[in-house]
Amino acid sequence: MPYMLLIHEPVGQRQSRTQAEGEALYARMLRFADQLKARGVLRAVESLASQGDAARIKVSNGRAQVLDGPFAEAKEMVGGFFLVDCDTREEAVAIACECPAAEWATLEVRAVGPCYT
Repeated sequence: MPYMLLIHEPVGQRQSRTQAEGEALYARMLRFADQLKARGVLRAVESLASQGDAARIKVSNGRAQVLDGPFAEAKEMVGGFFLVDCDTREEAVAIACECPAAEWATLEVRAVGPCYT
């Protein structure tokens, strides 16, 4: 069963690191992804850019409203994700516990499924 591991990180955290620190953390994440791939559980993984260039769209009464980032009210942002194939929720949670990002961010584990349930 597929599970999404969403990485929620504090807004502004990336800017608090030096370039070298950021690159070292990113390298750790790449090694973790390689380990998951070697185990045969990784479906997809991506890092997301900071939300400064993001946009939020809401359609109301047929009209689109676009809000450009950064979003002042946001305390966290989704910094990336892993999509993994696991037999159980417990296995997905165990993988999230192994993720280096759990040291500086919060990982949310969610089963992939239809939005009507």
